[in-house]
Amino acid sequence: MRSLIICLCLFLASPLALADRLKDIASIAGVRSNQLIGYGLVVGLDGSGDQTSQTPFTVQTFENMLTQFGITVPEGTRIQMKNVAAVAIHADLPPFSRPGQTIDVTVSSIGNSKSLRGGSLLMTPLKGIDGQVYAIAQGNLVVGGFGAEGADGSRITVNIPSAGRIPNGATVERSVSSPFTSGDHLIFNLNRPDFTTAKRVVDRINETFGPGVAQALDGGSVRVRAPIDPNQRVDYLAMVENLTVEQGSAAAKVIINSRTGTIVIGQDVRVQPAAVTHGGLTVTISENPQVSQPDGVLSGGQTVISPSSQINIEEGDSRMFVFNPGVSLDEIVRAVNQVGAAPGDLMAILEALKQAGALNADLVII
Repeated sequence: MRSLIICLCLFLASPLALADRLKDIASIAGVRSNQLIGYGLVVGLDGSGDQTSQTPFTVQTFENMLTQFGITVPEGTRIQMKNVAAVAIHADLPPFSRPGQTIDVTVSSIGNSKSLRGGSLLMTPLKGIDGQVYAIAQGNLVVGGFGAEGADGSRITVNIPSAGRIPNGATVERSVSSPFTSGDHLIFNLNRPDFTTAKRVVDRINETFGPGVAQALDGGSVRVRAPIDPNQRVDYLAMVENLTVEQGSAAAKVIINSRTGTIVIGQDVRVQPAAVTHGGLTVTISENPQVSQPDGVLSGGQTVISPSSQINIEEGDSRMFVFNPGVSLDEIVRAVNQVGAAPGDLMAILEALKQAGALNADLVII
C-alpha cells in the first residue's frame, strides 16, 4: 500500500505529456483561404452618411450607379446624400469554396460617415489579388456600435458604429484552384517550426501507415505520400490529421512588453549561478516659498518672497538573493516576489542577468 501511494505521488508530481492532433499543429500546403476586397455604397442611413462636400468620391460613385440604370444627373446639380456612405468590403474566401456558397463580409466606412447602423449594402463585386471577381456581396448590415449626439455638440459613442458585418452576405461566383488533388504526395507545414516536432510527426505517421510514408523536408515541413484518387485521399487525410503528436519544447524565451509592463517567462528558462541585488533610491524635492510682509501699511516696505527648498533622499530596502545553478521558472518568480520587485524592477534584473551571461534564454523586448 505504501509503495502504491509513493508511485501515485510520483505520477502526480511528474509533468503530463500533452499530445496534439496533427490538424491543430500543422496545415496542408496549398489549402488556404484567399482575401477578397471590394468598394461599394451603403444606403438607407438615418442622416449619418458621408458629407458630400468632403467626400466627392461618394457622389461620383452614386452618379455612376445611376448612369447604369439610365438616369443622368443634370450637370451642375448639387447632390446632398446624407443617407449614403462609401464603404470598403473585405472577406476571406475559405478553401474549397464553390459557386453558390455564401461567406461573411465586413463593411467599413472610408468616408466621414458617423454610423452605418440601419444601412444596406448594394450589390458589390469582391475581387482577389488577380483582379478577378470571386464573390458578390449585398445585404443588411449588423452594426454593434451606437452613437448619439446632442444639439450642443456633445456626443457619446459605444463601440465602433462605422463598421459592421453581413453574415452570409456574399455569394461565391468563382472557385479557386487548389493543388490538393495534384501529385502523389502532400506537404504538412508546421505552425511552429521545430526539428523535434517534425521528427515526431514523421515517426508517428510511419508507425501508423508504414515506413517511408512520411519524410521531413526541414524543421517546418513534412512530406507525406497520399493516394491519387480524390475520394481515397480525403479518407486518408481524415486519418492522418487526427493522429496525436507531442510537440517539442519551444526555445527558452523571456518576452518583455516595455509599454504595458507585461513579462512572460517560458518554462524552459534557466539561470546560471548569480547574485542579484536591486534597490531603489528616491529623491524628493519640495518647494515651500516664505512670504515676508512689512510691519505696517505706512512703513514703506515691500512684500518679499524667499524661496525655500527641501531635499529628502530615501533609499529602499535592498536585499540580495542568489540564483543557484539551473534555477527553474518557479524559483525565479519566488525569489523576485520575496524582494517585492515591481515589473519595471524585474525587467532591469532580467536584462542585467542576460548581460552577465547568467540567463539561458532569448530576451525579446516588444
